Amino acid sequence: MSASASLAMTHLVTFAKEVDEDKVTPGVLGFIVFAAMALAVWALMKSMSRHMNRVDFTQVPDPKAEQADPAEQPEPADAEASGQGKQKQG
Repeated sequence: MSASASLAMTHLVTFAKEVDEDKVTPGVLGFIVFAAMALAVWALMKSMSRHMNRVDFTQVPDPKAEQADPAEQPEPADAEASGQGKQKQG
């Protein structure tokens, strides 16, 4: 072992002694839970991306809408009776 390697090991040993033994850390179980959650998020994002790529965003015009213009259609007679007609101001 070289002198620099033993010097580095000495620093690590003194650092290990400085760590408070009463301090609570997540440990291995915390790492496993975090890694599982990260893996689940990755899998969900990949699945969502796959589903979004399958969606067809091109809109086909409605053939019924092309046949009749809304301006040409008469207003229903019972619209005023049901309260859906034009409101009178004044």
